[in-house]
Amino acid sequence: MAKKVAVIGAGVSGLSSIKCCLDENLEPTCFERTNDFGGLWKFADTSKDGMTRVYRSLVTNVCKEMSCYSDFPFQEGYPNFMSHEKFWDYLREFAEHFGLLRYIRFKTTVLSVTKRPDFSETGQWDVVTETEGKQDRAVFDAVMVCTGQFLSPHLPLESFPGIHKFKGQILHSQEYRIPDAFRGKRILVVGLGNTGGDIAVELSGIAAQVFLSTRTGTWVLSRSSPGGYPFNMIQTRWLNFLVRVLPSRFINWTHERKMNKILNHENYGLSIAKGKKPKFIVNDELPTCILCGKVTMKTSVKDFTESSVIFEDGTTEANIDVVIFTTGYEFSFPFFEEPLKSLCTKKIILYKRVFPPNLERATLAIIGLISLNGSILVGTEFQARWATRVFKGLCSIPPSQKLMAEATKMEQLIKRGVIKDTSQDKLDFITYMDELTQCIGAKPSIPLLFIKDPRLAWEVFFGPCTPYQYRLVGPGRWDGARNAILTQWDRTLKPLKTRIVPKSPEPTSLSHYLIAWGAPVLLVSLLLIYKSSHFLELVQGKLPRRFPPYRLLWYIPQNS
Repeated sequence: MAKKVAVIGAGVSGLSSIKCCLDENLEPTCFERTNDFGGLWKFADTSKDGMTRVYRSLVTNVCKEMSCYSDFPFQEGYPNFMSHEKFWDYLREFAEHFGLLRYIRFKTTVLSVTKRPDFSETGQWDVVTETEGKQDRAVFDAVMVCTGQFLSPHLPLESFPGIHKFKGQILHSQEYRIPDAFRGKRILVVGLGNTGGDIAVELSGIAAQVFLSTRTGTWVLSRSSPGGYPFNMIQTRWLNFLVRVLPSRFINWTHERKMNKILNHENYGLSIAKGKKPKFIVNDELPTCILCGKVTMKTSVKDFTESSVIFEDGTTEANIDVVIFTTGYEFSFPFFEEPLKSLCTKKIILYKRVFPPNLERATLAIIGLISLNGSILVGTEFQARWATRVFKGLCSIPPSQKLMAEATKMEQLIKRGVIKDTSQDKLDFITYMDELTQCIGAKPSIPLLFIKDPRLAWEVFFGPCTPYQYRLVGPGRWDGARNAILTQWDRTLKPLKTRIVPKSPEPTSLSHYLIAWGAPVLLVSLLLIYKSSHFLELVQGKLPRRFPPYRLLWYIPQNS
């Protein structure tokens, strides 16, 4: 008999989990409290239902080839970065293609998830749900929690002195959908993450003035890299290898130099504050809005008055109408009992960010509670692929006693300041994907690939680390993976080439001849000069006697 798996939530993580259950011949039942799938990607005009949704203008910040399910590429006509409507369409296509919707029970809220009395032997759970006022109880062999990390707004008003005296409008970005209601107002946006940057830019088009407050600063990335290619496509195994082997100080110096060459962050008030961890946002328009005066950068808030805001640098902005806090979210698991409820909120002690350490049986997986410097969708899929194989007994994890001992030790070291708390840091995308797929047996072997299929190996190692790489071998192998990798640039360029201009033959120009004959002429000239006694007199004492002529080329300045 197939094991029954409860999947809580039908967003990106939930769809990943349903699909992976079916791939392993498990029997999933997904509980979704709204009337549709897609989670926060399902746009709604208002926030009255208390659900976190995307705002209307949102555009994805990870390109399509790097943010798709590993056996279901985007159609080639999809833009590389897309609106939330387009992205939701992709989720719908995925769900329909694999027949996932029949396993979802909509308008169903999970009230409790508790261990059965014989849990230590069976690993089973009692799940109580409610659908339109009617409660139901069922037994499941495993549970996958896919509620995400954007459940409740984090609104730390107590950290802002005087906020209760402020008479203007106060809201969290969760409530923000469209800019229309803010026309002509003076607005302060608190917090500079991706959401804070997006909202500040959008409001700057209709507001009287937008102020953007940040404690830390940030590096601002563009969606396009040099040459106009999606910036995510430079996330390669080759670069990942260099980052691991080269000194971190050199990597940071190189990165800072490159970023400031594109945009001097200090001049724009965006530079990282001393002692703060570097972070990144993706925003193509924020620098321009700052340059045009539509957005004014400010330091952290010191105090509020009835209508003004005083900042840490001593400056004051008067007549503020609206304050929008983009201060993140809190996640919780109200359907669990203690101590499981508290343990699951501590991302750093979850085994590989998936399994709670205190369970005798590994039949509970937390899917999607991760921060990556890459696609969360891809991360949730590989978490689900691994978790379902653990449920089936095809993969194993260390015993709970060992995991709890390690978790307790880690918490103590963090408390004593011996090691840093990295729970808020973003995991490296390639490293984490390799770690999960190695557990599954789906991580490609690069040396073996170079022997068997050099062309494919070249793309895998030097090209973008797209999700298809993890469908080349092992469980879940997909026959279309090789072709998907070799055609990924075709799908990237397809939506850009909407206007093809025929190339006319160009007449041969002087520059053409210079390029064709310049190098040979230069080499011959150098050889003649080398034989010249006058030249030898000039360089005597500067060059070794047996100095090969071709080495003189190194003395020619190279264009950077």
